[in-house]
Amino acid sequence: MPVVQTQRSRGLHDPTLRRTATLVKVFLIYVRDEDFYKLLPEDLGGSRAENGRIRVMAFPPLGVETLAPVLRQRGHEVRMFDTCHPQMKPEHILQAAIEDAPDVFALSFLSTTTYPTTKSLARLLKSRLPAIPIIAGGVFATMNAKRIMGDCADFDAVGIGEGEELLPDYLDHLDDPACVAGLVWRRGAEVVNNPSRPILRDLDRFPYPDRTTLPIDYIESLPLDVPAVLSLEKFCTMQTSRGCPYTCIYCDIPALTNGKWRHRSPEHVLGEMQQLHDQGYRSIYLTDDHFLLKRNRIRDICQGIIDRKLEFKWGCEGRVDSVAVDQLPIMAKANCNFLAFGVEAGTQKILDRLDKKQTLEQIERAVSEAKQQGIGRAHGFFLVGSPGETEEDILESFRFAARLKLDTFGFNRLCVYRGTPLWKEYLERGILDDDRDWDQWFKCSDIDPTILPSEVVNRIRQKGYALLFARRIFFRPIQTIRLLRTLGRHMKKSDILKLLASPFRRRALTRKPALPARMIDPGRMEPIRETASGGARPSVA
Repeated sequence: MPVVQTQRSRGLHDPTLRRTATLVKVFLIYVRDEDFYKLLPEDLGGSRAENGRIRVMAFPPLGVETLAPVLRQRGHEVRMFDTCHPQMKPEHILQAAIEDAPDVFALSFLSTTTYPTTKSLARLLKSRLPAIPIIAGGVFATMNAKRIMGDCADFDAVGIGEGEELLPDYLDHLDDPACVAGLVWRRGAEVVNNPSRPILRDLDRFPYPDRTTLPIDYIESLPLDVPAVLSLEKFCTMQTSRGCPYTCIYCDIPALTNGKWRHRSPEHVLGEMQQLHDQGYRSIYLTDDHFLLKRNRIRDICQGIIDRKLEFKWGCEGRVDSVAVDQLPIMAKANCNFLAFGVEAGTQKILDRLDKKQTLEQIERAVSEAKQQGIGRAHGFFLVGSPGETEEDILESFRFAARLKLDTFGFNRLCVYRGTPLWKEYLERGILDDDRDWDQWFKCSDIDPTILPSEVVNRIRQKGYALLFARRIFFRPIQTIRLLRTLGRHMKKSDILKLLASPFRRRALTRKPALPARMIDPGRMEPIRETASGGARPSVA
């Protein structure tokens, strides 16, 4: 479809200009953190498939895949980029823009770890093509829109919240952004914050995501630092609902969605699943923040999968206290082979401190029920290094994990991000400064004097893993052997050994841990850490 070029200013929105046409050409760019994807290794067929597509161990960029068909429905021309592709790096995107002359760059990125890379890309594009406006979106952009505009002059606008209505509205009003709800934009030297846009209610009215345009095959894998491929079947992600009504202190999802949970109808979900099945997908992961929230909806989706004889396997995440846990039998019958629970801790004291609103009994019952009903792999997310957590509390979490019928598990240190209840708590306690720390994230054991120091947490975690592995080998040998066989289908023995040894390796730091501005002594310019007694000591990784 031919695209009529619009009038453009030098990176600034000028209300005196009037566009000559409504159709524009958009570059939708998903910017990734380099640490969270890997090209498929050579022993599994290499990074390029026979059809020429790049093979990457990563989740697909569902955000830009969702926006592309929405824009095309409006008549706009869209070109998608994912920076995990070796030929979609910043220099390639710039060259494509020089040749293809887009009207707008729309940059999507997830978190604070990707913000520096996104800023760098925006700077490159603006330096060579200053007339093309750049709009940013995503979780971190939504939480920090006005600060981003003040921090980086290369962004012309930031979209707050969901993009299905906001981005088309922005494209329709490039010459008059003041009327675009949910937009933060630049008027000369002034940053303007438009009125907010309500969250989307009817998720059924949008087309299914575009999973064909990007020349990338996304490979199902564990998010680990060794090649841990789970399947070489055609894989994608899918979202059937948005939001979460709970208030866990480490999570920013309720702040993004005002604590609202919204869902697509079973009919709309099944229509997309049928399309994916017909396109040859045989492994699907539901990225819903909380899938197990409405039992009748789950039942109807699962019954539809059964009735339509859809052949893919699928997985999802959910809370152990969900009323829909009783739908596990039909989920298993509908080929759900993976279920991840946010367990977080093995003591009620720490669960309550994290505001999980769940009990140890609920956790045990949900995990046991999942395995009893035939869910192939049950995973548990755990956190260590929480406020008030003792060495014995951490070890008890590992003992608890050993008692549960989990197949896989992960124990990560608690981190704090802007927009979470824990961030607000740290502001009130004077640990963080919102004006100076907004673009950072921190491991809580590096900054909170009520938490065991990081070197202690890491030492206890190694001890806990040894205890957990030993108990699993001796008390659940069959389950352990099955798991190793699953991993061994697509992993070399050396990589499996690396995987098993990874919790015990002492990693060399590539950079010093981030610390809040107030913990940097201006006189010495060295990181310091407040102790529980009010003193200071050097920070450790």
